Amino acid sequence: MSNRVLAIDDDKFIHQIINTSLGEFCDVLHAENGEQGIRTALETQPDIILLDVEMPGMNGFEVCSKLKSTQGTKDIPVMFLSGRGSIEERIQGYNSGAADYITKPFEIAELVARIKVLDAYRNESLALKKDVEQAQSTAEIALTDIGDMGRVMRYVSQTYGTASLESLSDYFFQFFQPLSLSVVVAFWYLDEAFYFANNGAVCPLEQELLLNCKQGERFIDFGARTIINYPNVSLLVKNMPLADAPLYGRYKDLFPHVLEATNAKLNALAINERITNQAEELTETFKLVDETLGSQIISLYHHSKMSVNLIEQLYQTFCSTIPSLGLEPDQEEYILDALESTVTELRGHLDMGTDIQTSFNEVMTHMQHIMAERKKLIKCLNEDRVEAQVNEVTTQQDIELF
Repeated sequence: MSNRVLAIDDDKFIHQIINTSLGEFCDVLHAENGEQGIRTALETQPDIILLDVEMPGMNGFEVCSKLKSTQGTKDIPVMFLSGRGSIEERIQGYNSGAADYITKPFEIAELVARIKVLDAYRNESLALKKDVEQAQSTAEIALTDIGDMGRVMRYVSQTYGTASLESLSDYFFQFFQPLSLSVVVAFWYLDEAFYFANNGAVCPLEQELLLNCKQGERFIDFGARTIINYPNVSLLVKNMPLADAPLYGRYKDLFPHVLEATNAKLNALAINERITNQAEELTETFKLVDETLGSQIISLYHHSKMSVNLIEQLYQTFCSTIPSLGLEPDQEEYILDALESTVTELRGHLDMGTDIQTSFNEVMTHMQHIMAERKKLIKCLNEDRVEAQVNEVTTQQDIELF
């Protein structure tokens, strides 16, 4: 049986009858007109309202319509008590939102029986409403899960061609934007830490917390804050919904998917940058080797040629001055033969140096080809970065689900 019944009637005698009939098993509240009845209903939230039709000011139909259009009273069953019982008035009462209609004068037993039926109707309505809300909640959770995974897939698609930490952080925060969460993310990239926030700057204490907790557990909770750690990325959520357990659990299930994708992307970016840097370093090394060895070979050949020329000049000088030295013919012949043999041998070494230079030039040509190919590789890598940035998916707002 209902615990609280509100009677709205301008007839004091009717109030006495209702109080006598129902006062033993429920709390009866009284209002003498429509305005007072509406206020009392909002304040006390009765289980059932008994409403007269003919009253000064607002009539019963107007009061019922007002109650049914007000959020705080729309679910309270209303029973009309009226001196008129025509079918037209009953239809009018039904159209205004009433659940029952009884005519005056009425028997006390009938009133009690009708209230019991109305109370059963109210309880059944509340149970059905609860079932509907639960079914809607289940459906909403299912749709939310589909929506969440769709947004995760969009994030993975967006970041596939991302080539910079700034654009990666932009897409990361786009994912969190519909969730109304304040987050800070740390990218652990090539032995450096890069911090980004979706609301303002990252304060020193937040940086310190993320750095100190980097090697900790996967989930670290403190108050309304949660840190989630992966090898290449850490997330700090500053306003986790602790009061909403289902939403809190949903977020804890959802965020690892995003962080796993981010962790893999950061790893791929690091590998790509290392390859590019190594290619550039090798190109510079080959260039230095080419320049250094080329310069040394040219210098060596130049000095060898100068040495041969000097010996030849010395040989010519000896040839012109030996006759005036008064040497014996066999002495002159010995000296000249020795000089000529040395010049011939030096010329042979010079020819060998020319062959070496020719071979070296071939090696240098091959190295220059390798350097050119490496430059093409670096150019392609850089062009891929630019093209990836141009072709990036722009937002999280146009996600299409099934």
